[in-house]
Amino acid sequence: MVEHLCSLLVQPGGELQESFGWGDLVQLAGSLKEELEMQYSPSQWSHRLDEGAVVEAHVRELTEGTRTAQATLRTLLHVPYGGGDGEKLDIYLPTDPSSAFPLLLYIHGGYWQFLRTCLALQRPLWWHRASQWWRLAMTWLRKVRGARAGAAPPRCRGPSSPCALCPGHMDEMVAQVRRSVAFIAQQHPQLSGVYLCGHSAGAHLAAMVLSTNWEEYGVTPDIRGAFLVSGVYDLEPITHTYVNNLLHMSREVARRNSPILCVAAVEPAREACEVLIVVAQHDSLEFHRQSQEYFQALCSAGWRVSLLDVADMDHFDVIEKLSQESYILTRMVLNMITRAGI
Repeated sequence: MVEHLCSLLVQPGGELQESFGWGDLVQLAGSLKEELEMQYSPSQWSHRLDEGAVVEAHVRELTEGTRTAQATLRTLLHVPYGGGDGEKLDIYLPTDPSSAFPLLLYIHGGYWQFLRTCLALQRPLWWHRASQWWRLAMTWLRKVRGARAGAAPPRCRGPSSPCALCPGHMDEMVAQVRRSVAFIAQQHPQLSGVYLCGHSAGAHLAAMVLSTNWEEYGVTPDIRGAFLVSGVYDLEPITHTYVNNLLHMSREVARRNSPILCVAAVEPAREACEVLIVVAQHDSLEFHRQSQEYFQALCSAGWRVSLLDVADMDHFDVIEKLSQESYILTRMVLNMITRAGI
């Protein structure tokens, strides 16, 4: 993308265009914004359906999955983990709980703005089977939004909600996810391990959990694994796109909430944590770049991390197919839990 735009400035021989002026600069800026908008519009990259249809199909799949989950599994819904109106967890319990069992925390996508807890589940066939095999508990985290600085974020009302986020609210969303993990660790000390799974913007939030200084929370959760699916790990490009129209992120807010800029050398408390970064074949070039660079950053810092490029999948069905036991990502999630001795 950058190479293509820079070619507007350079002659075939490699020298700068002498005639390059303000008009060309405006054209270059417009081209860069247009390209960024497309790169960070996952629905435009689907090979299965057009832009509107793929989003509708995704929401429909999530809705049906939620209904199935709540009809077939033991649940604790809208469990508060903080004082805010929308700071709630939905917990799906093992069918045969024992004194110790692992927990998987799923954080849905939606560019930190869209979808609700009731639209955050995949069809839970394999989750149900896993809960029988490993007594695995599942927790789905609500992502909420604020209306004004200093106010408790209101309950998210879904895609039709017109309210804008207050500047800097990304800080609060990251803090909420961290508080939810601390809450789980404090309320359920018998857990044999916590696993994070995030999709798209949810993968960003899960990655930020990995950089948490847990001394501030008075507890160190036993995070054994993280599955980061089609995520965004550098927020600065987002600030130049339509996504930021509601987020209102400044460059400073974006940088301090970018996982790739928060990678710390692995510590003894984190040595047991394994990270799987997943990207779909039909994700955009920018999603591929971000996944590759975050993978390299974690490798350099000593983390146990692997990168999976899933063939024939787009940004949406790469997570939807977790409902299928034979799906490669499903198998890798269950294998990681198995290797942990659970």
